Amino acid sequence: MCRSTLSIRKSMKKCIVISDSFKGTLSSLEICRIARESIPRFFPDCQVITAPVADGGEGLVECFEAAIGAQPVTVSVTGPLGKPVRATYARKDKTAIVEMAAAAGLPMMGRNGDPARTTTYGVGELIRHAIENGCTEILLGLGGSATNDGGCGCAAALGTGFYDIHGNRFIPTGATLEQIETIRVPDGWTLPEDVRITVMCDVDNPLYGPTGAVHVFGRQKGADAAMITQLDQGLRKLDAVMKEDLGVSVADVPGTGAGGGMGAGCMAFLHAELKPGIECVLDTIGFDAMLEDAELVITGEGRIDSQSVHGKVISGIAKRTRLRGIPLIALVGGIAEGAEAGYDLGVTAMFGIDRSAQDFHAFASDSAKYYQRTLEDILRLIAAVKG
Repeated sequence: MCRSTLSIRKSMKKCIVISDSFKGTLSSLEICRIARESIPRFFPDCQVITAPVADGGEGLVECFEAAIGAQPVTVSVTGPLGKPVRATYARKDKTAIVEMAAAAGLPMMGRNGDPARTTTYGVGELIRHAIENGCTEILLGLGGSATNDGGCGCAAALGTGFYDIHGNRFIPTGATLEQIETIRVPDGWTLPEDVRITVMCDVDNPLYGPTGAVHVFGRQKGADAAMITQLDQGLRKLDAVMKEDLGVSVADVPGTGAGGGMGAGCMAFLHAELKPGIECVLDTIGFDAMLEDAELVITGEGRIDSQSVHGKVISGIAKRTRLRGIPLIALVGGIAEGAEAGYDLGVTAMFGIDRSAQDFHAFASDSAKYYQRTLEDILRLIAAVKG
């Protein structure tokens, strides 16, 4: 077992705080603000670098705006139930950062989730707007979706044609995937050859089956047992037609089940590359360069558990700090069973912000206050050891 050791010199010269949000309670930007306020109290001469990050899900656009100065672009697109919504992507030079949840997110559904009816068409409209305005590099995050249409809606907005047994063109949703008989790419608008699309996902699920898109994520989107069976059959039908008409087989590729099968659709229809979200984010913001001369890195997310070692924010950061022998502290909302696997990746120590022996959700409204108090306790300890 390899564990980093806390070996910070007496005067800490450089500290990096790079944390995911604590979903629904504490944003990455707020965490960064707290760090910039608290660390200089204990180490006045320390260079504090903060970087809000996400693994491809909630807060992705906001993180890129803060980390690399990307500019927000807001447009009207089709929402998950077909009604117009305002959605924002971020742009830096010719790179666009698109968050699937901005146009097809689960929070947009309230308590009425229905993955049989929802569409990713608006996500395709966001991508098309970016391309038609000069972007050639698209970074697409798949987290937080309300959909299970295999990315067909997105593909339809970008020129893919879907036809039923009668030759009628239509835009498939989860419930109508089984009606697809023919797929034509392109069939109208054509994706420019110089455009590269990278899909950021934080799961490795295949398209269908027991560990696929709908069996694992369907219930949280509002599907019952009968709907899960129907939607899974629809994804199987989509895969069969893609093999027949496009000559591609992507169903077993890790990550194709992300975003209700959006990963598969992006690979098959848009020739996209799937990458772990946090790796793509860290590369884009120049994290390796940030680490130069750093003596401590503090990261975090709402909950650290056995899943945190599989493509999540903490795992991506730990792999890079470990290579350089830099101590890494995980300051999180809660520590769950299996979190100890993080030590093997390179996490030096973990701290939960729970100060009252209760479930994280019970004190969620005070999470900023508790985060700051816990961070300052850690800093006190480090300062005492140094002294």
